[in-house]
Amino acid sequence: MNQQVYSKDIVEFVTVAVEYCTLIERVGEVDRNEFSINLARILPLLYLKATLLPADEVDEADELETYVTEEQYEYLREMVSKTLGDADDYLEVFDADMAYSEAPLAASISEGIADIYQDLRDLLEIYRLGNEELSQAAICRCRRSFISYWGQKLVNVMRPLHGICFNEDTAIDEEYDSTHHHCNDEECHCHHHE
Repeated sequence: MNQQVYSKDIVEFVTVAVEYCTLIERVGEVDRNEFSINLARILPLLYLKATLLPADEVDEADELETYVTEEQYEYLREMVSKTLGDADDYLEVFDADMAYSEAPLAASISEGIADIYQDLRDLLEIYRLGNEELSQAAICRCRRSFISYWGQKLVNVMRPLHGICFNEDTAIDEEYDSTHHHCNDEECHCHHHE
């Protein structure tokens, strides 16, 4: 038995990946504010857990199966875009292609979110099978993709997402403050601000 596949770091990463995928799959059930703040909370955790995945390289003798179809990808991307509305598009400032462009490059949060979802959902479907060899290969593939692709997508999406969550024109600041800065304990440090 390969205990590596069930190590603490991998299990924690898989757990956060499940939370992320569930959030994306249920995007139509919440409003923009709730979706944005939940996304802003889970993305940094996902990034952290991905950095802790083991660096073991595994030979992928057979091509690993992918599960997210183009139709599923596009449906979720559209749902995220619809939920975010006009806040979905942003100007990309950290793209290598900017060196060759005279105009700013446009990007969308929904595309970045769907790209991350695709890699995570593919991993989870393989991991769910319980085949340790395939799971290890899928984790290796996901880690390589994190390093080369979706890790940067995640970081890029955080900048405009932060603007959505903490813009003066939104009520999310108040929601964030009410859940994190007020309590009934007079000894708590949050009362030092008042």
